[in-house]
Amino acid sequence: MSHLNIIVGLGNPEDKYERTLHNAGFWFVDAVARKYGGQFRYEKKFDAECCRINIQGEEVWLVKPQSYMNLSGGPVRGVMDYYRLKPGGLLVAHDEIDLPPGTVRLKKGGGHGGHNGIRDVIKHCGADFMRLRLGVGHPGEKTRVTGYVLKRGSADVERAVEDNIDEAIAVLPLLMDDGLNAATKALHTKEE
Repeated sequence: MSHLNIIVGLGNPEDKYERTLHNAGFWFVDAVARKYGGQFRYEKKFDAECCRINIQGEEVWLVKPQSYMNLSGGPVRGVMDYYRLKPGGLLVAHDEIDLPPGTVRLKKGGGHGGHNGIRDVIKHCGADFMRLRLGVGHPGEKTRVTGYVLKRGSADVERAVEDNIDEAIAVLPLLMDDGLNAATKALHTKEE
């Protein structure tokens, strides 16, 4: 059984970033909110949009930090402290350039892999949380990464990310009922 009680999507708050690849984490929590009937509301005390949903009879918070990607950890920590949530129950969804579009991975713990949003969440919450890594692909050169993730992807890339989001949402009940290993196996097996 998972102790999942908070799902955070990483992204940037302005409209100009809404459909950029770097906002794949926001896309994920928005899709979860739609599926489970959640309505986001801005909470000034956290500098985050939050809503509460119910998955498999358990209360789960959805959070979109509004502090910009590189400062995501503060709002996440604020919500967790206020509601007394443990880092082990945290799932952070984010874009992943080291995975090709059409690939999604679920894991617990690890480093930040160069992702500044994850780096800041680790700084504020420690590294012992679950991550949903949504593959967006790599532009080929390190110097082009920022420009790549801060713009819209091609129609094919966007469709692949959206498909991965649907696949990941489909395993949330399994994550709640049977835990991370069962959800990971189901999610990773679907792709092959």
